[in-house]
Amino acid sequence: MIYKFKSQADADVIMLQANGDQMLAIIGKEPSAQGIITVAQIPAAIAALEAAIEVHEAAEAKRRENPGLVVEVEGDSVMLRHRAAPFIDLLRTSAQAGKDVVWGV
Repeated sequence: MIYKFKSQADADVIMLQANGDQMLAIIGKEPSAQGIITVAQIPAAIAALEAAIEVHEAAEAKRRENPGLVVEVEGDSVMLRHRAAPFIDLLRTSAQAGKDVVWGV
């Protein structure tokens, strides 16, 4: 499955299922074929993504400082900051325009 996050305020953001599932889990949404992030939910979603990015980067920094240390970092070699950036931009633009973000509809 591919996620296509849409808003009337900006261009679509398309993600593979694993990455879309990760974004939804971070913002507290159940991964599903369709859904909505309302304008009222967007600030909390952005805050959750930014907090997850900080945790991810701290874990990555520990791994670099101690090459022998095994640190579980969710996902692949793409930094969460880079993967989430288009989604965060979509959320910010949608919030400014007062538009919900939907997927699967």
